[in-house]
Amino acid sequence: RSACGVASERSSFMELRSLSCLLLGVLALAGVARGLYFHISETEQKCFIEEVPAETMIVGKYKTQLFDNHQQVWLPSSPGIGMHVEIKNPFGKIMLSRHYAAEGRFTFTTHDSGEHTICIGTNTTRWFGGNRLRVHLDIQIGEYADYREVAVKEKLNDLQLRVRQLLDQVEQIVKEQAYQRVREERFRQVSDSTNARVLWWSLGQSIILILMGVWQMRHLKSFFEAKKLV
Repeated sequence: RSACGVASERSSFMELRSLSCLLLGVLALAGVARGLYFHISETEQKCFIEEVPAETMIVGKYKTQLFDNHQQVWLPSSPGIGMHVEIKNPFGKIMLSRHYAAEGRFTFTTHDSGEHTICIGTNTTRWFGGNRLRVHLDIQIGEYADYREVAVKEKLNDLQLRVRQLLDQVEQIVKEQAYQRVREERFRQVSDSTNARVLWWSLGQSIILILMGVWQMRHLKSFFEAKKLV
């Protein structure tokens, strides 16, 4: 084998290795950058829309911080301040409405596919001096079981636990594919309906223009006959 061929293979291998490292880094960053935080005031409510398939678990983790004007820092909220979580399904029906503590988590399972609205607000209006409240929120979609507890409870070894994780992931992928098919069918129906409406609108416009043209010709003919020009 020539030296050029060996050098070319080594260069290709290094490029593939660099690309793999880059992809792993991007995936790691994507997995970390799931949380967010926002500020709310008294009686204010923030809503988020998550589009998820049916029979999917959604887990929300949050914690609150209250701004201290004297120290100019964000401190953990007092026990008297909590959060009210309200979740609506795509049809506007309330699926969950509950008061929670200043830090905790909420879970629910969807029954319908589509856009679910998650609204978070304070459960009290008696804040100290009307300070702002910072809410750290992390919403996870899908089955996020604690597999260490599952392994201990069901006495699974490493291989069995990995197979269990893969089966859960495959199940979630199947749900996503089924939901995408439903969305595609819905979009096709909307497209067909829009195309049919455009077609009938065009035909209606053409018929109106033809009738107006005929009426104008008859009107002009009557006018010229009355003036004895024809």
